[in-house]
Order: sequence, then C-alpha cells, then structure tokens
Amino acid sequence: MTCQLVALCFDANDPLRLARFWAEALRWDLGDGTGDVVSLVPTDGTRFQIDFASVPEPKGAWANRLHLDLTTTSLGDQTETVERLIEMGGRHIDIGQGQDEHVVLADPEGNELCIIEPTNNFLSTCGRLGSITCDGTREVGYFWSAALGWPLVWDQNEETAIRAPDLTGPMITWGGAPLNPKLGKNRLHLDVAPFADGDQQGEVDRLISSGARRIDIGQGDVAWVVMADPDDNEFCVLTPR
Repeated sequence: MTCQLVALCFDANDPLRLARFWAEALRWDLGDGTGDVVSLVPTDGTRFQIDFASVPEPKGAWANRLHLDLTTTSLGDQTETVERLIEMGGRHIDIGQGQDEHVVLADPEGNELCIIEPTNNFLSTCGRLGSITCDGTREVGYFWSAALGWPLVWDQNEETAIRAPDLTGPMITWGGAPLNPKLGKNRLHLDVAPFADGDQQGEVDRLISSGARRIDIGQGDVAWVVMADPDDNEFCVLTPR
C-alpha cells in the first residue's frame, strides 16, 4: 500500500503574487483558486500541483529545509531565467554556495531556489522542475520512498533521491546528515493522499509504523491529518482521491 503525492504546498503572505512568480519560474499554468489558496497546474509531465496557501506569518531568517531546483537548457536560458525572476521580485542571495555554477535566488517572500546550470548531469532527464531538494537524512529518503512507492534513484554517501516509477516529474532529494536545526514550521510541505480505493486512517497508521507521527500545529477540526516525518518535517495526509 502506498499513497500518492498530491501537492507541494507553500505558506504565502500573498498567494497570488507568489503563484505568479512561480508560474513564470516553472513555466506552469496558473490554475483556479480563491484568495486564500492559489494553485499552479504543471505543464511538464509532473503529476502533482503546487498550492500557495495564505498565512499571516512571514518567513523566518533561516533557510528553508525544502527548496526547488530549476533546470536550464543553455547558459543563455540560465541567464535569462535569472534576469526574468529578478524582474518578478526575486533577488540574489548568498547561502555559502561559493563559486558554484548554479545561481541561488530568493522568491518575493524569501524562499530559496536554485537555477541549475545546463551542464548538470544529475537532473538532465528532468523537466523544468528538476528537484524538490531537502535537508534530510538517508533514513527519511527511505521513508518517503516507501510512503510514495517511488524507487531510490540515488543512494550514496548518505545522500538519497527518489523519483516516480515512470520517471515523470522531478526527483525528491535529501542531502544527508548533519541537518541544520529546525527553527520553526516549514514554509513548504508535501500533501499526500490514499488512492480512491484507499483509507485515510489506514494510511496514517502505515506511515506511523514507518516512523512518522501525528502533530498539532493549530489546524483545528479539518479533513486532513497533519503529520511529521522522521526528520520532523510537516506533511498532510488528505482524504482518498
């Protein structure tokens, strides 16, 4: 039994503005949404959407545990992407990357992202969204591989990566220990759900047996279950779909 990845979710102070930035960054389509939640629809074969949900709290000063790596097809594409995203409200940031060939930016609300150089071989078979890149242990890579039924496509030197079995969409990667301290709720999290013939509580029980736990972040009486993975990263288990 596995669950499916339904959405990558951003906490956002201005969901529409942030969605427009990421639609430009990913070359995805702006979908339907209310003022509180705005979604992006993939155009590159990815099988989950990206949701931007309104929250009052600004991003903290620390780096996110999850960020997106965007691929490019040429040095010109990389340069043009950086220039366009800065026009859209992004900015250059220094997170200690040194002279690496990828370019590190922050979106209009401070969320980090990387514009990857066209010579990068690791993400060469991925679309524009190359990777959901996570600060995480080898063990949590194994947890998510089992949770989603996505096989490991990399498992070396404490680093892991998984990808959908049909090799569509991005990888999800973890850089290995040691982890940076977790200083607050993640601004990005995954939403998963059982398949249509599945059972939400059964899925929650399965994930708990694999090392996850239920948590309370003040969500109140909602239809989804808020959980934390073995590295203490929040995620939500939705109803079957």
